[in-house]
Amino acid sequence: MDERELIYDWNRAGGAASFDWTRARVDLNDETLRDGLQSPSVRDPALDVKKRLLHLMADLGIVAADIGLPGAGPRVVDQVRALAREIRDAKLPIAPNCAARTVIADVEPIVRVADEVGITIEAATFIGSSPIRQYAEDWTLDRILRSSEDAVTYAVKHGLPVMYVTEDTTRAKPDALKALYGTAIACGATRICLADTVGHATPDGVKALVEFVKREIVKGSGVKIDWHGHRDRGLGLINCLAAIEAGVDRVHGTALGVGERVGNAEMDLLIVNLRLLGAHRHDIAKLPEYCRLVADAVGVPIPVNYPVMGGDAFRTGTGVHAAAIIKAKKKGHAWLADRVYSSVPAQEFGLEQKIEISPVSGLSNVKYWLETHGYDAEDEAQCRVLFEAAKRTDRVLSDDECHRLLKQAVWR
Repeated sequence: MDERELIYDWNRAGGAASFDWTRARVDLNDETLRDGLQSPSVRDPALDVKKRLLHLMADLGIVAADIGLPGAGPRVVDQVRALAREIRDAKLPIAPNCAARTVIADVEPIVRVADEVGITIEAATFIGSSPIRQYAEDWTLDRILRSSEDAVTYAVKHGLPVMYVTEDTTRAKPDALKALYGTAIACGATRICLADTVGHATPDGVKALVEFVKREIVKGSGVKIDWHGHRDRGLGLINCLAAIEAGVDRVHGTALGVGERVGNAEMDLLIVNLRLLGAHRHDIAKLPEYCRLVADAVGVPIPVNYPVMGGDAFRTGTGVHAAAIIKAKKKGHAWLADRVYSSVPAQEFGLEQKIEISPVSGLSNVKYWLETHGYDAEDEAQCRVLFEAAKRTDRVLSDDECHRLLKQAVWR
């Protein structure tokens, strides 16, 4: 049977098929080394780890990365310089950018590092734009405009490409956005970034904002549009997809979603979804290494129920689920076994389905475990030992426990 006949895809049915993901062209900007490290629970990784992460980004088809906020102090300046040199010396296909408040003091060290290392570094100049932020800071729109004009003009004058970022864009007024982005573009910004700084937006809000910016601000000028989202309401990933559908040129994310408060959109899950939708055509074999490196380096363990990379993502002890997977395997059809109880094909991401024995297992789980661990799966006594033990326990039996139970049964 044609594999396509085995799954009817409602994602591509009716109105949902209006956007052709296979034709989508969107770049990825990795914020792990800047926004990701602003999480109050992470530790700052060693420089060698950061360099390795840049290589993994390149391997995964991530084309841009925020390598720090030099305005934070000399230590960050030194690290940014070292990361820029790594990109230069290793000839990594990564376009570096650095965050900066819209003050010349933050932009100046980016200019200095770019000159010293001899590569282009984009200045991501940011400032709050929403009424609530202006009220809290005692800012006027005129003051924000002056600050933006000074910083962008300084960066452009010193040879830096500029991405102008309005913080809290998703709660800012249309007239303020037109004034701010218009000023930045007039001063030479070649890219603007729409930031959902506190994770306020819904997918409909994202689309409305992007369409407004394209229609009223960019107007075919060639200025690129970025989307930067957080996941305070759990909508970080879906909002990235909504932004892509609406026509942004680049989206931001962090490994495992680490970042300020509950974090940013998850870069790894964004890559997974773009891959499954046909929009990311780069090799993704090193995605597990990318996630594990960050988890270990920043001290944030991957939850067992985290999609794709979590320990339970492709692991089951449920009888009905296991039986279907085992039947698929017996057909000699790896494609089928990987999809019969999963929407994500494990093998495509360098992983595999795991079948274990638990209180809700059936005999199929037991026989499969015996067979894959070198025992006789048709030995009724061995099957009974493990099956009865499973029904008495309150969790999955470990491999060591199963081996021990079978050894004890032989002794008896």
